Amino acid sequence: MALSRDLQPMPDAAVSLAEARTLFLGSLAGRAERTQRTYATALDRLADFLAERSIGQDTLTRTLPRDLLEGFYLWCVRRFGTSSRSTPTYLAGVRAFCRFLDRHQLAPESYARLQAGLEQVQARQQYRTPRVDDQIPAMLVHIESQPLPLERDALLTALRDRTILRVLYTTAIRRDEAVRLNREDVADGRATQALITGKGGRERVIFFDGATSTAIRRYLEARADRHRPLFLRHDVGRGAPGLRGEHWRLSGDTIYSLVKRVGAAVGSQATPHSFRHDRASLLLNRGADLSEVQDILGHASPETTKRIYAHYETSRLREAFDRYTLPPEQRVPADPDETPPT
Repeated sequence: MALSRDLQPMPDAAVSLAEARTLFLGSLAGRAERTQRTYATALDRLADFLAERSIGQDTLTRTLPRDLLEGFYLWCVRRFGTSSRSTPTYLAGVRAFCRFLDRHQLAPESYARLQAGLEQVQARQQYRTPRVDDQIPAMLVHIESQPLPLERDALLTALRDRTILRVLYTTAIRRDEAVRLNREDVADGRATQALITGKGGRERVIFFDGATSTAIRRYLEARADRHRPLFLRHDVGRGAPGLRGEHWRLSGDTIYSLVKRVGAAVGSQATPHSFRHDRASLLLNRGADLSEVQDILGHASPETTKRIYAHYETSRLREAFDRYTLPPEQRVPADPDETPPT
């Protein structure tokens, strides 16, 4: 493999697809574990696509097809359909892989050209407005109405689960961001806000209301430990806690399962991400600006917020249109000497 340790390509760099995969996945060490798994699965699907073209993992990356992205996209569409969430997820992973190859001069073509080919065949579908689940508030009411168990681990689990849903509901935090929360971030439940590092390494402030802070304090007080993670495992199979309880840090999969379980109890199909949509819709409906919602959600660009919640922008434009529109009859004065209204 003609690459140095810091992944800088040598002039005659030539690596196989399998070697490039290892290098690419190794470059994701700083990314969330869920992202690493998603990208690895995307590369598995890329291998399936290439295998159908009789292209094996020992193929040099520079000799890969020049229609790599567009061919893979069309293969995904045929296999999973355009409405499936799998197609954009797998495509995002393979696009990241192609950018990696281009950056290290290992690609069959520049990324710009690979992307241009993709754009020629990719269906230009408008981003679908996210479905806002109106059962999100009912999920909190339901879980907080359940009697608390007496057994210690079961009690801690119940208090933790209530706190997780409160944090998701109030802060619009992402699942991976919730997993990374530490008790010092929230000052053991005394803080009214916290600075977190979110998607893309961007920092943003999240805010807590009184009920959420109370839930955090109650959970931590019941734990009576000094472990660093805000959310811990409390099952019997968790093993040793490790340094400052890091081995007991709750996983994103557990948070996902919690939301699905409580959602099912109230007839909702919500996911952790649904709480972000619910928070955005609540803020917008109560008069918040899109720029404010952008900052609260942690979107890198205002265009992302506008694209996702364009229907709210349209409704507000309609209100302004109706408020300031005058019919022609009202703009023509009955007396020619009068000044027409503007």
